[in-house]
Amino acid sequence: MQGPAGVAKVFADGGYRGDKLRERLKELKLPDILEIMGKSKGTAGFKVIPHRWAVERTFAWMGRCRRLAKDFEQSPESSLAWMQLAACRLLMRRVTRGIRA
Repeated sequence: MQGPAGVAKVFADGGYRGDKLRERLKELKLPDILEIMGKSKGTAGFKVIPHRWAVERTFAWMGRCRRLAKDFEQSPESSLAWMQLAACRLLMRRVTRGIRA
């Protein structure tokens, strides 16, 4: 089953382990879309958690955009627009990498 915009799976960290989000997903008829990522029990020290690095890396890339480094925006719509522009910038740079004009 896919959610909005074709999203099939949402990976989250342990902060989203509570019932509030799961109940809301059930209301939206998307109970199986959420997967909580975390350390295995008994793991000591640093261990890379699958899928989390991709999110952290993306946040770091977007944090390089001056407008997104701090929360200057007054409305959520404005924040979303700037994040979408930053994502477009990242994608354009990736697509044009190695192309000489």
